[in-house]
Amino acid sequence: MRAETIIWAIISLLILFLTWKTIQPVLTPVIFALTIAYIFYPWHKNLAEKIGERNSGLVLTSFLAILLMLFVLGFALWVNEVKTYLALYLDVFFKWLLNQNLPSSLYDVLQRVANDILQRFENYLQAYTYSLPKLTLQVFVLIFTFYGLLLNAKAIEKEVYEILPSEKRDLALRLIKKGEETLNTLLRVWLAFSVIKGISLALAFLIFGIANVSGAIAAGIFTLILELLPVVGGWMIWLAGTIYLFQGGETLLAVLFALYGFFLVSPMPDYLLRQKVVLSKTGVNAIIALVGIFGGLFAFGVVGIIIGPVTLGLAATLIEEWKTMTEKGR
Repeated sequence: MRAETIIWAIISLLILFLTWKTIQPVLTPVIFALTIAYIFYPWHKNLAEKIGERNSGLVLTSFLAILLMLFVLGFALWVNEVKTYLALYLDVFFKWLLNQNLPSSLYDVLQRVANDILQRFENYLQAYTYSLPKLTLQVFVLIFTFYGLLLNAKAIEKEVYEILPSEKRDLALRLIKKGEETLNTLLRVWLAFSVIKGISLALAFLIFGIANVSGAIAAGIFTLILELLPVVGGWMIWLAGTIYLFQGGETLLAVLFALYGFFLVSPMPDYLLRQKVVLSKTGVNAIIALVGIFGGLFAFGVVGIIIGPVTLGLAATLIEEWKTMTEKGR
């Protein structure tokens, strides 16, 4: 009996190892597909009531496919210039930071962190720059996974609820509810909102003539990153653009651009939607967000920006639920 148990344990471990090796190359697009599907699912439900599940899935998947194909095309055309502008913007930012008379030790730490982030980003870009077929393949994996998730969302939800332990079902249901609240804030509000702001400011940089396409994309990326971080935000980018226009003698454009940034990027949208974007209401505070973003980035690469905050947010949910149960048990 013991020998049989050992054999089955070895077989199970071998299957798990082979499974991991199989999904590892496509793990990044699968995680992005899960994230995007979760964000789009409410739209899918509403659209499915009008045109049916399959048609709704096809419409949303086609929309995503067009965006991703444009992304691949833009990546091929502008990746090197975007990388140059990112390095330039980062250099300008740290020169400005140095003029604020910060302690040298703090500046050195920030400089090392920035260099490490830029290096990781550059390595990530280079991995795809010289292998566009690999990027295209991952995009196709993302698209088909996204479509499958939308069509099978109800079945997946049913399976999850069926495997819940009967003895602690109430606890499991509370954890699922808490986890859903956390994911709603992190993904459907926080992340999606930041992406929209990044795209909006990138378009503004292009329309107002502050930068070319590559420079505008780089500005959008920085806006997205700053919006994900606590305290700071996209206002730093539109303020820099406003100063650039003022210095160039474009006073009217500078004022219009500042109004655009104030009302459409930051802080007015945050003020109007503050009840939805305050992460602390779901137990996800600024420290967790900051550690999650940078920790996830260093541990998993670009996809870690999603994995890190979501994982820590769910962990915080588990801890809070455990504390609540402990207090009730006293």
